[in-house]
This record gives sequence, structure tokens and C-alpha cells, in this order.
Amino acid sequence: MSPKIDEIYGNKVRIRVCGLCWQNDSLLLVKHQMGGQPLWAPPGGGVEFGELLNDTLKREFLEETGLEVRPGKFLFGCEFVKNPLHAIELFFEVNVVSGSVKSGGDPEIQIIETAQFLTLEEIRRIPERQLHGILSKFESRERLQGLTGFYRI
Repeated sequence: MSPKIDEIYGNKVRIRVCGLCWQNDSLLLVKHQMGGQPLWAPPGGGVEFGELLNDTLKREFLEETGLEVRPGKFLFGCEFVKNPLHAIELFFEVNVVSGSVKSGGDPEIQIIETAQFLTLEEIRRIPERQLHGILSKFESRERLQGLTGFYRI
């Protein structure tokens, strides 16, 4: 992990919202460079003080993917703890309102390489250590969409 990531996010709890956005049988993922290590994850990011969750999700999708979205129902939550990081993530359905996918920017520290829709087959070819932990919890679109509850990843 890079010292900059540790400095910005370390030793505090961060609340994030993430969206699952499907196009046919493909899931929208963003590839970040996290201190030299790639990480594929659903779009999302940190909630700012006073910002509503739906507004955070809309902002993050626009920043990371260029898409304007409409948040749908709450799906599930995750907790990630790996010293010095601690994140609570809330996952929602997301529907595209307008725009086309482009590799966006991130005002925080991560560098976004690409944003793209990937099939389950394409996701399975990515090494597990380079995938957001929740992506190991599904064998199909139906399984991921059917997740409820809270997961430690």
C-alpha cells in the first residue's frame, strides 16, 4: 500500500456507497491502481459529510465512469478491515439514465485506468487478489443480485 493511501484513509472508518450496474449480462467495473496493485471494483466512493447516499452514488458514477445514474434499492453491506484501512460499504442497484462509459478521474488518490462492462467469464479471468472481495461471492448475476445482509470481505 502506498504511503499516500495510508495517510488519507488510514486509521479511520470510511463510509462508502457502491453501485451494481448491469448491461445485459455484464457488470460495470472500474480498474484502479492502488499503490501499484490493480483493483477491479464496482463504481463508488466515500460519503462526504452532509451528503445523501443517493447523491454520493450519482457523483461517484459520474466522476469514475461518465454515466448519469439513478440509484435503485439497497442490496447489501460489506465491511473491509485490513490495517490501517477500515471501510463500511453500502451496495445499491444502479440504472443508467444517460451517457456512455468512459474512464473517469478520481479526485482522491486512486488512479482510474479504465471503466468497462465485464461478463462473468471476463471477471473470472482476473486474479482474485485484484478483485473487490464481494466479487468472489457470486457464481452468477442472479447470485450477486440476490445477496442480502452484511459481509466481511
